[in-house]
This record gives sequence, structure tokens and C-alpha cells, in this order.
Amino acid sequence: MKRRTLVAAAAGAALSAAAFHLPAFAQDAPIRIGVPTAVQLQVGRDTQAAVEMAIEDINAKGGVLGRKLQMVVADETELPETGINAVKKLTAEDKVDVLIGGYTSGVTLAQLPHISRAKTIYLGVGAASPAITQRVKKDYDDYKYIFRVGPIHAGHQARQLTSFLSDFVGGELGYKKVAIVGENAKWVQDLVPILKKGASAAGVEVTFTELFDTKTSDFSPLFSKVRDSGAQFLTVILSHASSDVFAKQWHDARFPMPYGGIDVKSMDGDFCSRIDGKSISQISGNFAVSAPITTKTVGFFDAFTKRTQRQPVYTAYFAHDAVHVYAEAVARAGSTDPDKVIPELEKTSFEGIAGQIEFDEMHDVKAGGKNPNLLFAQWRDNCEREVVFPPQLKTADPILPAWLKK
Repeated sequence: MKRRTLVAAAAGAALSAAAFHLPAFAQDAPIRIGVPTAVQLQVGRDTQAAVEMAIEDINAKGGVLGRKLQMVVADETELPETGINAVKKLTAEDKVDVLIGGYTSGVTLAQLPHISRAKTIYLGVGAASPAITQRVKKDYDDYKYIFRVGPIHAGHQARQLTSFLSDFVGGELGYKKVAIVGENAKWVQDLVPILKKGASAAGVEVTFTELFDTKTSDFSPLFSKVRDSGAQFLTVILSHASSDVFAKQWHDARFPMPYGGIDVKSMDGDFCSRIDGKSISQISGNFAVSAPITTKTVGFFDAFTKRTQRQPVYTAYFAHDAVHVYAEAVARAGSTDPDKVIPELEKTSFEGIAGQIEFDEMHDVKAGGKNPNLLFAQWRDNCEREVVFPPQLKTADPILPAWLKK
């Protein structure tokens, strides 16, 4: 009887000790940052590199609430089903505290219900469809976990691209007739109607509009339609693999007009070189270049390039900012509990790489002024880039394609 009492007492003491140490163990556990991204693309590689850089910075200063940060990656590719599986793995198996990533709007939209059910904060850094954050306004309780750190959404991009067409293409270049073509993707569907309406209102005639399949491999029929429309400038909205093919065929056909707009692949630092310089004179929207947009921009570009031997694309800026935004919100909340962190995220005003990161009532990053904006850079000889618009960030006058110079 005495032995049983001693065993029971020992067991109870062990349980008490275990219970006593559990909170300490949990407190010492790393804060896990899940990164769902298209790992095979530069947007995905740059997302991971930028998250790693931010984590190293924060951990070197002691972490957050005495806990280190840790990255866990899952490949969402560009397919909705794979994207859903990536989010399920990160939330259910890896038990991450936050999700930072994304690229394709269709994939992100498919992931949202699963993120909501997992009650895990999601900081988007790649997808631009306004529909993503509209869920927050329509059903706050279920979708309050969704935030977009960047890029500015397609509606904002359309309005800023309208200024590019009216003030730069129509004003500085003197082209009053433009064609608008783009990939048949969700964010492009959202953007083009706003752009067409805005350009027309600004005095630029839109002579032709068409969306094409993302797997298009022959653009000669499209080029013929654009040429026959009487356009003087070809405006593109591209984000997938067709960008490389489009640029090569535009160059090889000596197409009789310049082109530019929003071309996500053209943001890649190696875009021009990987297609043998055939994008020279093309103008593409960017969210940051190595210029003093904020006090952090040039330093980040230098550090990223030294680390990776390549120029960062837009997902890198916003992923790096997202880690810091989340870390500061957790520190203010004193917890990683989403219900405590979300109100702190809503109060965010963080100087980022491309502008001040602040959220509107839909948890969407604000645009314009001190907040992130589009700027337009042109590929030049030796595959270097110069900013040609807006005027306050301009680094060089624009050039025309070599076959149009005369």
C-alpha cells in the first residue's frame, strides 16, 4: 500500500513537472512562418530569399517575444488544387503561425476558404485581384485573417497605368491611339475594363482590346489585329510564361510600334538577358527599383543582389516587409493569437521598400502618394533599366525600338 502511494505520488509529481514546463517549452518554440509560393519561378525564389533575410534580421535582434522566427515553404505552383494542398500542409501539418506568400490570383482565391477555416493570418505578397480582399468586407468574421501587403490591387494598377498612357504615351511620346492586350487571367479581367474607360476619359483612343490564352505560342494573328486597328502604341498586361514568347516575337517581327505596360515576367532581373536582349525599349511597370523611394529601398536592393546575385522582383519587397509587419504586430499584441494580432495589423503604418505599408478597411494595402505605386522602367542597351515615368523618379529619356528610330 505504501509503495502504491509512493508510485502515485511520483507520477503526480512528474505530471506536475511536465505541466509546469509546457508553457516554457511553448514559449521557447519558434514562430513558424509558412511560405506558400511558386518555388519554380523567380517570384517564388525571391519570396523565399526575402523572407529569409527578414527572419535573419529579426532573429539577430533576439526574435519576437523572446522567440526565434522559422520559415517553412510549400510549393503552390500556379495551379489552384496544388495551392490548396500547400495551404493545408502548412496549416494542418506544419502548424505555422502565419502565411506569407502567393502569386497567382486564381490560386489565392481558391485558397481563401481553407485559410479561413484554418484561422491562420495570411499576408499576400503577389496576387493583385481586388476580389481577394473584398471577402474581408463581405464577411469580416470569416475572412478577417486575409491581408494584402502587396502589390497594389488591379484596380489601383489600372488607374496608375491610365496616367502612364495619358501623361507619358499620349503626352510625352505623342501617341494618341493605343491597343490593349493581355492574358485571360482573373487580375487582368479586373484591370482592363477600368484601364480602357480611364484611357478614353483621358483622351487616349483605345482602338483594340483582346485577352488571349496564357498558353498562346503564336502571336502573329494578334499582332495583325493590333496593326490593322490603327494603334500607335501596344499596351500589354502580362504575368505568365507568354511574356518571353511575346517579347521575342514582337522583336523578330520588327513590329511597327513600341510596347509596354504591366509585364510581371519583365520585372525579373534576367528577363532581357534570357531572351537575348529582344526586350530592349520595352517599358514595364515595377513597384520599386534601386532608387531612394523610401529610406529602405536602395539598401534592400544592394543586400538582396549581394546575397542572390540577381535583382529582386516585386514579391521580394513585399515579402520582406510582410515579415517585419507581422513581427511588429505580434510584439505589440504580446501574442501570436490571431484574434490579438489582427487588430494590431489593422493599425500598421510601416515604412516599406516600395512605400508606406498601411491597410484599408478591406485589409488591402493603400496606394498612391507615400504608399506603394507603379513606376515604369525601360529595358536599355546591355540589358540595363532606366525609369522613364513618373517624372519625379525619371532617370533617363525614353528610347524607341531600333527599327523605328528613323
